Amino acid sequence: MEEQVVLISENDEVLGLMDKLQAHENGLLHRAFSVFLFNEKGEVLLQKRAAEKYHSPNQWTNAVCSHPRAGETYLEAAQRRLKEELGIEAMELSPKFHFIYKADVGGKLWEHELDHVFTGNYDGEFSLNAEEVSEIRYITMEALDQEMESNPEHFTEWFKIILGEYKDRL
Repeated sequence: MEEQVVLISENDEVLGLMDKLQAHENGLLHRAFSVFLFNEKGEVLLQKRAAEKYHSPNQWTNAVCSHPRAGETYLEAAQRRLKEELGIEAMELSPKFHFIYKADVGGKLWEHELDHVFTGNYDGEFSLNAEEVSEIRYITMEALDQEMESNPEHFTEWFKIILGEYKDRL
């Protein structure tokens, strides 16, 4: 069964459930979260999406970004995906802000999300899920800015938006 997303109003009122691909095809507003992880040096963790992903394959993005399931809180979903994608057991995450955005991710697909952004610190081991993530790396914000400016096509569209919001708000 295809993963479902929680469709919502702009006030985060649940309107129903829909297959993830169908919601992305129709650009419908749904719940999402994004996690920024930092190491002890203050570098941010990036993940490269697996080549098999149906949109934005082989592009760099933040540590984890996905969608809560029905009945799951944003925080519970973020912790679940840390384990599923990166092999990180439950860790402390801090909620930072949330906002709505809409991004064309190519292939006639849209991300239209109420995105809750979390941060955490992590210097441990990883166990990557190859179906989701092909590689990871830590990078300084300065180096990330330079790389995004010179090669924006290497990064997911939503990461560009979320990183901008992160810098503006924090």
